[in-house]
Amino acid sequence: MKTKRRYIKELKGSFFLFGARGTGKSTWLQELNGDALVLDLLNPELHRRFSARPERLIHWLDANRKAEYVVIDEIQRVPELLSVVHQKIESDNMRFVLTGSSARKLKRSGIDLLAGRAGISIVNPFMASELGKDFLFKKALKFGMIPLVYAAKEPEETLAGYVSLYLREEILAEGIVRNIGNFSRFLEAISFSHGSVLNISEVARECEVSRKTVEGYVDILEDMLLSWRVPVFAKRAKRKLIKQSKFYYFDTGVFRSVRPKGPLDNLNEIDGVALEGLVGQHLKAWCDYTSGHKLYFWRTQSGTEVDFIIYGESVFFACEVKNSNKVFNKDVKALRAFVDDYPECQPVLLYRGKERCYVNGILCIPCDGFLASLKPGTIDV
Repeated sequence: MKTKRRYIKELKGSFFLFGARGTGKSTWLQELNGDALVLDLLNPELHRRFSARPERLIHWLDANRKAEYVVIDEIQRVPELLSVVHQKIESDNMRFVLTGSSARKLKRSGIDLLAGRAGISIVNPFMASELGKDFLFKKALKFGMIPLVYAAKEPEETLAGYVSLYLREEILAEGIVRNIGNFSRFLEAISFSHGSVLNISEVARECEVSRKTVEGYVDILEDMLLSWRVPVFAKRAKRKLIKQSKFYYFDTGVFRSVRPKGPLDNLNEIDGVALEGLVGQHLKAWCDYTSGHKLYFWRTQSGTEVDFIIYGESVFFACEVKNSNKVFNKDVKALRAFVDDYPECQPVLLYRGKERCYVNGILCIPCDGFLASLKPGTIDV
Protein backbone atom coordinates (compact mmCIF):
# COMPACT_ATOMS: atom_id res chain seq x y z
CA MET A 1 0.00 0.00 0.00
CA LYS A 2 1.38 3.39 -0.98
CA THR A 3 2.01 6.06 1.64
CA LYS A 4 -1.18 8.02 2.24
CA ARG A 5 -1.49 11.75 2.73
CA ARG A 6 -2.51 12.32 6.34
CA TYR A 7 -4.84 14.93 7.80
CA ILE A 8 -2.37 15.79 10.58
CA LYS A 9 -2.36 19.49 11.35
CA GLU A 10 1.05 21.13 10.91
CA LEU A 11 0.93 24.07 13.32
CA LYS A 12 2.83 27.30 12.92
CA GLY A 13 5.97 27.60 14.97
CA SER A 14 7.02 24.78 17.29
CA PHE A 15 4.60 22.02 18.25
CA PHE A 16 4.24 18.66 19.93
CA LEU A 17 3.07 15.82 17.69
CA PHE A 18 1.46 13.16 19.87
CA GLY A 19 0.22 9.78 18.70
CA ALA A 20 0.37 6.13 19.70
CA ARG A 21 3.08 3.93 18.27
CA GLY A 22 2.49 2.92 14.68
CA THR A 23 0.15 5.79 13.81
CA GLY A 24 2.62 7.30 11.33
CA LYS A 25 4.29 10.23 13.12
CA SER A 26 7.78 9.49 11.79
CA THR A 27 6.50 8.75 8.27
CA TRP A 28 4.62 12.05 8.18
CA LEU A 29 7.65 13.97 9.42
CA GLN A 30 9.81 12.48 6.68
CA GLU A 31 7.45 13.98 4.11
CA LEU A 32 7.59 17.52 5.49
CA ASN A 33 9.19 19.99 3.14
CA GLY A 34 12.38 21.79 4.10
CA ASP A 35 15.73 21.00 5.62
CA ALA A 36 15.02 19.16 8.88
CA LEU A 37 17.48 18.15 11.56
CA VAL A 38 16.30 14.90 13.16
CA LEU A 39 17.18 13.48 16.56
CA ASP A 40 15.71 9.99 16.97
CA LEU A 41 15.63 9.04 20.65
CA LEU A 42 14.62 5.48 19.79
CA ASN A 43 18.26 5.09 18.74
CA PRO A 44 19.89 3.44 21.81
CA GLU A 45 23.18 5.30 21.41
CA LEU A 46 21.57 8.72 21.05
CA HIS A 47 19.21 7.95 23.93
CA ARG A 48 22.13 7.06 26.16
CA ARG A 49 24.18 10.12 25.20
CA PHE A 50 21.45 12.70 25.70
CA SER A 51 20.05 11.01 28.82
CA ALA A 52 23.48 11.21 30.44
CA ARG A 53 23.97 14.88 29.54
CA PRO A 54 20.91 16.70 28.15
CA GLU A 55 23.01 19.86 27.70
CA ARG A 56 24.72 18.12 24.75
CA LEU A 57 21.68 19.16 22.76
CA ILE A 58 22.87 22.79 22.91
CA HIS A 59 26.17 21.93 21.20
CA TRP A 60 24.43 19.68 18.69
CA LEU A 61 21.99 22.43 17.74
CA ASP A 62 24.72 25.10 17.55
CA ALA A 63 26.61 22.90 15.11
CA ASN A 64 23.56 22.65 12.84
CA ARG A 65 22.15 26.19 12.81
CA LYS A 66 21.24 26.06 9.12
CA ALA A 67 18.44 23.56 9.63
CA GLU A 68 14.99 24.98 8.88
CA TYR A 69 13.51 23.13 11.84
CA VAL A 70 14.46 20.45 14.36
CA VAL A 71 12.61 17.18 14.89
CA ILE A 72 13.10 15.36 18.18
CA ASP A 73 11.44 11.97 17.84
CA GLU A 74 9.97 10.34 21.01
CA ILE A 75 10.82 13.32 23.21
CA GLN A 76 9.24 11.63 26.26
CA ARG A 77 12.24 9.30 26.44
CA VAL A 78 14.45 12.22 27.58
CA PRO A 79 12.03 14.87 28.88
CA GLU A 80 14.93 16.85 30.36
CA LEU A 81 15.67 18.04 26.82
CA LEU A 82 12.61 20.28 27.02
CA SER A 83 14.52 22.86 29.06
CA VAL A 84 17.05 23.17 26.24
CA VAL A 85 14.27 23.33 23.65
CA HIS A 86 12.59 26.12 25.60
CA GLN A 87 15.87 28.03 25.77
CA LYS A 88 16.48 27.73 22.03
CA ILE A 89 12.95 28.82 21.15
CA GLU A 90 13.41 31.90 23.32
CA SER A 91 16.98 32.83 22.39
CA ASP A 92 17.34 31.70 18.77
CA ASN A 93 13.72 31.54 17.61
CA MET A 94 14.31 27.94 16.49
CA ARG A 95 11.39 25.83 15.34
CA PHE A 96 10.91 22.39 16.87
CA VAL A 97 8.60 19.47 16.11
CA LEU A 98 8.57 17.22 19.18
CA THR A 99 6.97 13.82 18.69
CA GLY A 100 5.82 11.48 21.42
CA SER A 101 3.86 8.28 21.96
CA SER A 102 3.30 9.06 25.63
CA ALA A 103 2.52 12.27 27.44
CA ARG A 104 3.08 10.68 30.86
CA LYS A 105 6.71 11.62 31.45
CA LEU A 106 6.22 15.03 29.90
CA LYS A 107 3.35 15.79 32.26
CA ARG A 108 5.55 14.97 35.22
CA SER A 109 8.82 16.38 33.90
CA GLY A 110 8.25 19.70 32.24
CA ILE A 111 5.89 20.07 29.32
CA ASP A 112 4.90 23.37 30.98
CA LEU A 113 8.50 24.55 30.62
CA LEU A 114 7.60 25.58 27.09
CA ALA A 115 5.09 28.02 28.59
CA GLY A 116 2.69 27.91 25.67
CA ARG A 117 5.50 28.28 23.12
CA ALA A 118 4.50 25.04 21.41
CA GLY A 119 1.08 23.89 20.27
CA ILE A 120 -0.17 20.30 20.29
CA SER A 121 -1.18 18.27 17.23
CA ILE A 122 -2.62 14.76 17.49
CA VAL A 123 -1.97 11.80 15.17
CA ASN A 124 -4.86 9.33 15.09
CA PRO A 125 -5.20 6.00 13.29
CA PHE A 126 -6.21 6.31 9.65
CA MET A 127 -9.51 7.86 8.73
CA ALA A 128 -11.19 5.93 5.92
CA SER A 129 -11.08 8.92 3.56
CA GLU A 130 -7.28 9.05 3.91
CA LEU A 131 -7.10 5.56 2.44
CA GLY A 132 -9.39 6.24 -0.51
CA LYS A 133 -9.80 3.08 -2.59
CA ASP A 134 -7.63 1.16 -0.14
CA PHE A 135 -10.29 1.46 2.57
CA LEU A 136 -11.94 -1.91 3.14
CA PHE A 137 -14.73 -1.74 5.67
CA LYS A 138 -14.59 -5.37 6.82
CA LYS A 139 -10.81 -5.22 7.14
CA ALA A 140 -11.02 -2.04 9.23
CA LEU A 141 -13.67 -3.59 11.46
CA LYS A 142 -11.52 -6.67 12.07
CA PHE A 143 -8.00 -5.24 12.28
CA GLY A 144 -8.57 -1.55 13.00
CA MET A 145 -6.98 1.47 11.34
CA ILE A 146 -3.49 1.77 12.84
CA PRO A 147 -1.25 2.42 9.79
CA LEU A 148 1.40 -0.03 11.02
CA VAL A 149 -1.23 -2.79 11.17
CA TYR A 150 -3.44 -1.83 8.24
CA ALA A 151 -0.50 -1.69 5.80
CA ALA A 152 1.07 -4.93 7.03
CA LYS A 153 1.16 -8.00 4.81
CA GLU A 154 0.03 -10.06 7.80
CA PRO A 155 -2.20 -7.64 9.75
CA GLU A 156 -3.43 -10.32 12.16
CA GLU A 157 0.10 -11.16 13.29
CA THR A 158 1.11 -7.50 13.46
CA LEU A 159 -1.92 -6.64 15.57
CA ALA A 160 -1.29 -9.57 17.90
CA GLY A 161 2.17 -8.20 18.64
CA TYR A 162 1.09 -4.59 19.02
CA VAL A 163 -0.01 -4.68 22.67
CA SER A 164 3.01 -6.83 23.53
CA LEU A 165 5.22 -4.14 22.00
CA TYR A 166 3.75 -1.57 24.35
CA LEU A 167 4.04 -3.85 27.36
CA ARG A 168 7.68 -4.57 26.56
CA GLU A 169 9.01 -1.26 25.25
CA GLU A 170 6.87 1.31 27.02
CA ILE A 171 5.39 0.00 30.25
CA LEU A 172 7.91 -2.61 31.40
CA ALA A 173 11.08 -0.89 30.12
CA GLU A 174 10.13 2.46 31.63
CA GLY A 175 9.01 0.95 34.94
CA ILE A 176 5.58 2.57 34.64
CA VAL A 177 3.86 -0.18 36.63
CA ARG A 178 5.26 -2.43 39.34
CA ASN A 179 3.21 -5.53 38.58
CA ILE A 180 3.01 -6.26 34.87
CA GLY A 181 0.70 -9.24 35.54
CA ASN A 182 -1.91 -7.06 37.21
CA PHE A 183 -1.70 -4.57 34.36
CA SER A 184 -2.08 -7.31 31.74
CA ARG A 185 -5.24 -8.53 33.50
CA PHE A 186 -6.46 -4.94 33.61
CA LEU A 187 -6.02 -4.57 29.83
CA GLU A 188 -8.30 -7.55 29.32
CA ALA A 189 -10.82 -6.61 32.00
CA ILE A 190 -11.32 -3.06 30.79
CA SER A 191 -11.88 -4.29 27.23
CA PHE A 192 -15.37 -5.28 28.43
CA SER A 193 -15.95 -1.55 29.10
CA HIS A 194 -15.11 -0.56 25.52
CA GLY A 195 -18.07 1.49 24.29
CA SER A 196 -19.68 1.49 27.74
CA VAL A 197 -19.97 3.76 30.73
CA LEU A 198 -16.80 3.15 32.74
CA ASN A 199 -17.36 1.57 36.15
CA ILE A 200 -13.98 1.70 37.91
CA SER A 201 -15.15 -0.37 40.89
CA GLU A 202 -16.40 -3.17 38.64
CA VAL A 203 -13.09 -3.31 36.73
CA ALA A 204 -11.18 -3.34 40.03
CA ARG A 205 -13.19 -6.32 41.27
CA GLU A 206 -12.53 -8.17 38.03
CA CYS A 207 -8.78 -7.52 38.30
CA GLU A 208 -8.71 -8.15 42.06
CA VAL A 209 -6.87 -4.88 42.69
CA SER A 210 -7.86 -1.65 44.41
CA ARG A 211 -10.01 1.04 42.83
CA LYS A 212 -7.10 3.48 43.15
CA THR A 213 -4.85 1.09 41.22
CA VAL A 214 -7.36 0.85 38.36
CA GLU A 215 -7.73 4.63 38.28
CA GLY A 216 -3.96 4.84 37.88
CA TYR A 217 -4.00 2.21 35.13
CA VAL A 218 -6.69 4.11 33.22
CA ASP A 219 -4.58 7.26 33.47
CA ILE A 220 -1.61 5.32 32.07
CA LEU A 221 -3.65 4.14 29.06
CA GLU A 222 -4.79 7.69 28.34
CA ASP A 223 -1.32 9.18 28.84
CA MET A 224 0.06 6.61 26.42
CA LEU A 225 -2.70 7.52 23.95
CA LEU A 226 -4.08 3.97 23.96
CA SER A 227 -7.55 4.97 25.14
CA TRP A 228 -9.87 7.93 25.52
CA ARG A 229 -13.06 8.78 27.34
CA VAL A 230 -16.17 10.55 26.07
CA PRO A 231 -18.01 12.89 28.47
CA VAL A 232 -21.77 13.34 28.69
CA PHE A 233 -23.31 16.15 26.64
CA ALA A 234 -25.12 18.26 29.21
CA LYS A 235 -25.53 21.69 27.62
CA ARG A 236 -28.98 23.15 28.23
CA ALA A 237 -30.04 19.79 29.64
CA LYS A 238 -33.80 19.23 29.95
CA ARG A 239 -33.57 15.76 31.48
CA LYS A 240 -31.64 14.14 34.30
CA LEU A 241 -28.41 12.79 32.84
CA ILE A 242 -25.74 10.43 34.12
CA LYS A 243 -22.34 11.89 34.97
CA GLN A 244 -19.94 9.07 34.10
CA SER A 245 -17.91 9.01 30.87
CA LYS A 246 -17.73 6.23 28.30
CA PHE A 247 -14.47 4.37 27.67
CA TYR A 248 -12.89 3.39 24.34
CA TYR A 249 -9.63 1.82 23.29
CA PHE A 250 -8.13 4.15 20.71
CA ASP A 251 -8.49 1.62 17.89
CA THR A 252 -11.06 -1.08 17.28
CA GLY A 253 -8.36 -3.55 16.24
CA VAL A 254 -6.60 -3.12 19.58
CA PHE A 255 -9.92 -3.69 21.33
CA ARG A 256 -10.43 -6.96 19.46
CA SER A 257 -6.85 -8.02 20.19
CA VAL A 258 -7.12 -7.66 23.98
CA ARG A 259 -10.79 -8.69 24.37
CA PRO A 260 -10.90 -12.28 25.69
CA LYS A 261 -13.20 -14.59 23.76
CA GLY A 262 -14.82 -17.82 24.83
CA PRO A 263 -17.69 -20.19 24.00
CA LEU A 264 -20.16 -18.08 25.99
CA ASP A 265 -19.36 -14.85 24.12
CA ASN A 266 -21.85 -13.42 21.67
CA LEU A 267 -19.73 -12.65 18.59
CA ASN A 268 -22.44 -10.40 17.14
CA GLU A 269 -22.34 -8.34 20.33
CA ILE A 270 -18.55 -8.00 20.06
CA ASP A 271 -18.94 -6.95 16.41
CA GLY A 272 -21.45 -4.30 17.47
CA VAL A 273 -19.11 -2.84 20.06
CA ALA A 274 -16.24 -2.94 17.56
CA LEU A 275 -18.39 -1.10 15.00
CA GLU A 276 -19.28 1.59 17.52
CA GLY A 277 -15.60 1.97 18.37
CA LEU A 278 -14.65 2.25 14.69
CA VAL A 279 -17.15 5.07 14.21
CA GLY A 280 -16.05 6.66 17.48
CA GLN A 281 -12.38 6.76 16.55
CA HIS A 282 -13.28 8.41 13.23
CA LEU A 283 -15.37 11.06 14.97
CA LYS A 284 -12.63 11.67 17.54
CA ALA A 285 -10.09 12.08 14.74
CA TRP A 286 -12.49 14.46 12.98
CA CYS A 287 -12.65 16.59 16.14
CA ASP A 288 -8.88 16.51 16.60
CA TYR A 289 -8.39 17.71 13.02
CA THR A 290 -11.25 20.24 13.09
CA SER A 291 -10.69 23.14 15.47
CA GLY A 292 -13.45 24.18 17.84
CA HIS A 293 -15.33 20.87 18.15
CA LYS A 294 -15.59 18.21 20.85
CA LEU A 295 -16.99 14.70 21.04
CA TYR A 296 -19.66 13.69 23.58
CA PHE A 297 -22.37 11.10 24.14
CA TRP A 298 -25.83 11.54 25.69
CA ARG A 299 -27.51 9.32 28.24
CA THR A 300 -30.40 9.99 30.57
CA GLN A 301 -30.75 8.41 33.99
CA SER A 302 -33.59 6.33 32.56
CA GLY A 303 -31.18 4.76 30.06
CA THR A 304 -31.98 6.59 26.81
CA GLU A 305 -28.66 6.95 24.99
CA VAL A 306 -27.23 8.46 21.81
CA ASP A 307 -23.79 7.06 21.00
CA PHE A 308 -22.03 10.21 19.80
CA ILE A 309 -22.57 13.95 19.76
CA ILE A 310 -20.26 16.40 18.01
CA TYR A 311 -20.72 19.94 19.23
CA GLY A 312 -18.74 22.96 18.11
CA GLU A 313 -18.44 26.15 16.15
CA SER A 314 -20.01 24.90 12.93
CA VAL A 315 -21.37 21.39 13.57
CA PHE A 316 -23.98 20.00 15.95
CA PHE A 317 -24.21 16.33 14.99
CA ALA A 318 -25.94 13.42 16.75
CA CYS A 319 -25.08 9.87 15.72
CA GLU A 320 -26.41 6.45 16.67
CA VAL A 321 -24.67 3.26 15.46
CA LYS A 322 -26.51 -0.01 14.82
CA ASN A 323 -24.88 -3.31 13.87
CA SER A 324 -27.80 -4.47 11.75
CA ASN A 325 -28.89 -4.51 8.12
CA LYS A 326 -32.33 -3.08 8.86
CA VAL A 327 -33.63 -0.18 10.93
CA PHE A 328 -36.89 -0.14 12.88
CA ASN A 329 -38.76 2.61 14.72
CA LYS A 330 -37.37 1.46 18.08
CA ASP A 331 -33.81 1.93 16.76
CA VAL A 332 -34.30 5.69 16.31
CA LYS A 333 -36.15 6.25 19.59
CA ALA A 334 -33.10 7.73 21.37
CA LEU A 335 -32.27 10.04 18.48
CA ARG A 336 -35.90 11.22 18.38
CA ALA A 337 -35.69 12.05 22.10
CA PHE A 338 -32.48 13.99 21.55
CA VAL A 339 -33.98 15.90 18.63
CA ASP A 340 -36.96 16.82 20.79
CA ASP A 341 -34.56 18.43 23.25
CA TYR A 342 -32.17 19.81 20.61
CA PRO A 343 -34.01 20.51 17.35
CA GLU A 344 -30.91 22.38 16.10
CA CYS A 345 -28.89 19.15 15.77
CA GLN A 346 -28.33 17.05 12.66
CA PRO A 347 -29.36 13.46 13.60
CA VAL A 348 -28.09 10.42 11.70
CA LEU A 349 -28.29 6.68 12.29
CA LEU A 350 -25.46 4.56 10.83
CA TYR A 351 -26.18 0.91 10.05
CA ARG A 352 -24.85 -2.08 8.09
CA GLY A 353 -27.41 -1.86 5.29
CA LYS A 354 -26.85 -0.55 1.75
CA GLU A 355 -29.67 1.97 1.29
CA ARG A 356 -30.24 5.50 2.54
CA CYS A 357 -33.68 5.84 4.09
CA TYR A 358 -35.73 7.75 6.64
CA VAL A 359 -37.23 6.07 9.68
CA ASN A 360 -39.58 8.20 11.76
CA GLY A 361 -37.95 11.32 10.36
CA ILE A 362 -34.37 10.20 11.09
CA LEU A 363 -31.91 9.81 8.20
CA CYS A 364 -30.35 6.32 8.17
CA ILE A 365 -27.27 5.77 6.02
CA PRO A 366 -24.77 2.94 5.40
CA CYS A 367 -21.92 3.10 7.88
CA ASP A 368 -19.18 2.21 5.39
CA GLY A 369 -20.18 5.00 3.02
CA PHE A 370 -20.34 7.55 5.84
CA LEU A 371 -16.83 6.67 7.04
CA ALA A 372 -15.41 6.74 3.52
CA SER A 373 -16.73 10.26 2.93
CA LEU A 374 -15.92 11.76 6.34
CA LYS A 375 -13.26 14.47 6.06
CA PRO A 376 -12.13 17.13 8.56
CA GLY A 377 -13.99 20.43 8.43
CA THR A 378 -17.49 19.35 7.47
CA ILE A 379 -19.87 16.44 7.87
CA ASP A 380 -21.79 15.85 4.64
CA VAL A 381 -24.56 13.29 4.83
